[in-house]
Amino acid sequence: MMKYIDLAKDSLRTDFTWNRLTHLTVKGARALPEASVQYALGKFPIIGWLPQYNYRWIINDIIAGLTIGLMLIPQGLSYAKIATIPVQYGLMSSWAPSAIYAFMGTTKDLSTGPTSLISLLTAEIIESLHGDEWSPVEIASAVAMMMGIYGMVIGFLKLGFLLEFISLPILSGFISAVAITIILNQMDSLLGEPNVGDGTATQIRDIFQQLPQANGYACAIGFTGILLLTILDQAGKRWGKKNRIIWFLSITRAFIALVIFTGVGYAANRSRGASDNFLFEVAKVQADGQEPPKVPSAALLSKVASRSIAVFVGSAVEHTAIARAFAVRNNYVTDQSQELTYYGVTNVFNSFFHAMGVGGAMSRTAVNSACNVKSPLSGFVTTAVVLVSIFKLVGTLYWIPKATLAAIIITAVWPLMSPPSVFYGYWRTSLADFISSMIAFWVSLFVSTELGIAAAVGFNIVYVLLRQVFAAVRSLPDARHSTTPELPLPLAMSHGDVGSHVNLPPDVRIFTFTDSLFFPNAYHAKHVIIDTVKTMHAPIFNGSGGLEQERNWSVTGEKRIAKLRRRAGITDATDLPPIRMLVLDFGRTNHIDVTACTHLKAMVKEIKMYGGASVEVRFANISEYVRQRFERAGWTLTDGWQSGSESEQQDRDNVTRVFDSLVDAVLTPRRQSTRLGTSGSEKSSRESVGKGRGKVSTKEQV
Repeated sequence: MMKYIDLAKDSLRTDFTWNRLTHLTVKGARALPEASVQYALGKFPIIGWLPQYNYRWIINDIIAGLTIGLMLIPQGLSYAKIATIPVQYGLMSSWAPSAIYAFMGTTKDLSTGPTSLISLLTAEIIESLHGDEWSPVEIASAVAMMMGIYGMVIGFLKLGFLLEFISLPILSGFISAVAITIILNQMDSLLGEPNVGDGTATQIRDIFQQLPQANGYACAIGFTGILLLTILDQAGKRWGKKNRIIWFLSITRAFIALVIFTGVGYAANRSRGASDNFLFEVAKVQADGQEPPKVPSAALLSKVASRSIAVFVGSAVEHTAIARAFAVRNNYVTDQSQELTYYGVTNVFNSFFHAMGVGGAMSRTAVNSACNVKSPLSGFVTTAVVLVSIFKLVGTLYWIPKATLAAIIITAVWPLMSPPSVFYGYWRTSLADFISSMIAFWVSLFVSTELGIAAAVGFNIVYVLLRQVFAAVRSLPDARHSTTPELPLPLAMSHGDVGSHVNLPPDVRIFTFTDSLFFPNAYHAKHVIIDTVKTMHAPIFNGSGGLEQERNWSVTGEKRIAKLRRRAGITDATDLPPIRMLVLDFGRTNHIDVTACTHLKAMVKEIKMYGGASVEVRFANISEYVRQRFERAGWTLTDGWQSGSESEQQDRDNVTRVFDSLVDAVLTPRRQSTRLGTSGSEKSSRESVGKGRGKVSTKEQV
């Protein structure tokens, strides 16, 4: 017996897995108290940035909050109409999200509230369950709670990366189909047609069949509204940057249309007695302030749990994508998992107040950014505007023509449809991406949105599995003696990795991809590269394409880089070299897709924002297949040894040089920048490269 005990002890003492598990357990236990505090504080980003708030920003935040509030009133009513719930509940869904975002949001630009996507998907669930013992409002609130529960689980566990398994082409097809469905659903209100059925094919047939019975007054109001909204929109695009009055009229066009046609509805129908005698249908908003909170029933939650998954996936991906896009545009860092935590908390809170689900909205976020908003504090102003409308303006809103709400909805969702050129770009770049986008589009349009996104994701999963199963395996004669180490994806090669071949200049960094680059790993790869560059290199503050010295409102990015530098043992960041050249080694990358190409473009843009416009990006060991994918996706690639055409010389900052080997990519001198000329740092880099030539290995491959 003692023999076996001794063997077990020896096994525990020498077993690598047990030793590693013990080490990690001890390390985790020591770090748990501080990590728990930091985790809790991280759920309220306002704690980090509010002490550094510049009170000169308050005017910008008030103007932005007021503008978004004026936009939310017509949009909240319109999106409630899409969801097939009484329109006043759109306002009740809109007051809390902005205030909560001020505490929990990680962007200054994002505007949250009801959206067309959430409204349509909620309407489908209401249609499938209506007729049971629950009202449409109760069903919408239950859907909001399930959306919130899913968001909180993923957000609190920091599993936001799971949403990256939904590729960009699938989203394009899915959202385009949703936009068309929303427009078809509004045609009965726009035309005043009485009996339009459900389903895309049925709706198209009924709309044309009932054109002779269309209400002329409703048509006049609806199409006049569309014309007014379009004119103001185009005027803002053309003259808005030069004229602030035109710009303000353009961004508040929905509110202007609401005011004008509410007056028309009141004047035309106020004296006509019963509503069945009205010249055209009105919204009939009826409410007496905010209703008291109520928890959705457990039985109803179990009914909507599975149906709410598609609503959550579509809206959560839209929410995080908008947050990331505006963070990159305005040069700050957002936290995807924290955004999902906020998304979950807000939807759970909203569900208690008879509200529908909410998420980030592109149109309002773009306006918020255009207002030069400085912080999420603008959300308090937005909340105040919506609450005033709930308690003071409901009686006036009763007379809004339904045709006007339809016009607002149609003009709002029209830009959501991807143009044919986008799908043609998928066709040129990747047949599989084109097929997945078409599956998402046609199935969502003619069958159901849940099945559409599920079928497209299923196709992508099968496609990826088949690629892995049938991947080609090649063996090189000198593979056993290769000097290239086995590296995880992707890992910045230190100077020692190529030290036997070349003295790597301090302002050059090499990254090696050891697998295909496509939608599941592209986002992670992009951020590993960006994090490594920002950790190991200093930014440029020169006003010539680099970062500006003015401090941004957000401190999340600064804290993240400081933590990464501490982990790397960097105590003095003032001695870090700049980044002048970025070399990407695609030697083991045999496949790339649209999502990866898009993320790499965003990565290059962010690196040049950080290191300056003169940063040169080079590709090494790229296969012809991958090169063709890049070129079909819009990249301009040129062989590194060629001087380039005259047009490339004039715009060489947008041209990526491609080399046959990693050694050539590192040793070939940089071209002079057309913008900055040859800097002293570049000259030192060339001298370092020149000194390293004597150490180049006889092997072609690093």
